[in-house]
Amino acid sequence: MAAKGTCTAEDYWALPEGVRAELIGGELWDMASPNRVHQEIVMELSAQLRGFVVAHGGACKVYPAPFAVNLFANDSTFVEPDVSVICDHDKLSDRGCEGAPDFVAEVVSPSDMRRDYVTKLNLYSEAGVREYWICDPAKQRVLVYRFDTEDEPPAIYPFSEPVPSGIFPGFVVDFGQVMAGM
Repeated sequence: MAAKGTCTAEDYWALPEGVRAELIGGELWDMASPNRVHQEIVMELSAQLRGFVVAHGGACKVYPAPFAVNLFANDSTFVEPDVSVICDHDKLSDRGCEGAPDFVAEVVSPSDMRRDYVTKLNLYSEAGVREYWICDPAKQRVLVYRFDTEDEPPAIYPFSEPVPSGIFPGFVVDFGQVMAGM
């Protein structure tokens, strides 16, 4: 493995089959296997988003992890958001997404809290992601960041309240219902 801070896209793509990591700041960050609750939320959110897009005749594509996102389209940063929505098909390649998705959701895992709440928040904002959801099962809440609006603070929704999307009008997720179905 390369020295800390010197990893490249070649190191990322050379990872052994089945090993998941993200390339951030020249470092490969290991990704732990998600637990059942995490996967239930990812699956349900992906299904609801895809259903919404299809029902409304949209052209956006919905991808659950693992799905490589070359965040700045320059091979410097590769992340694997739990859910990505890409509306510009020119960003799609055989490798994944080349540039910022329109919508990203991360389901917080205890081992990745800081990465989701701080590191990725800053990366997604800087890269041009339009909307970022941090879904936290332990805290039973969703933080919604709208980066395409000027200086709007994040909206905080408890799982007991419906969570609306700002960039997909009419799309709402009831996380209370999602959790009750587990």
